[in-house]
Amino acid sequence: MKNRLKALRAERGWSQAVLGDYLSVSRQTINAIEAGRYDPSLPLAFKIAQLFEKKIEDIFEASE
Repeated sequence: MKNRLKALRAERGWSQAVLGDYLSVSRQTINAIEAGRYDPSLPLAFKIAQLFEKKIEDIFEASE
């Protein structure tokens, strides 16, 4: 799954650890999502979208 998480995080000047703290997940989880190695659960995707005030589909898109 492709995502814009790294760019959105960078716009706010947040480290992966800070974003992980906001979402109650580890820095490693954020790193894995950004690298496309891990697809977040639906509840986590909703938390991410809410935090960045975006729709889920504005952050995540299916890979081909």
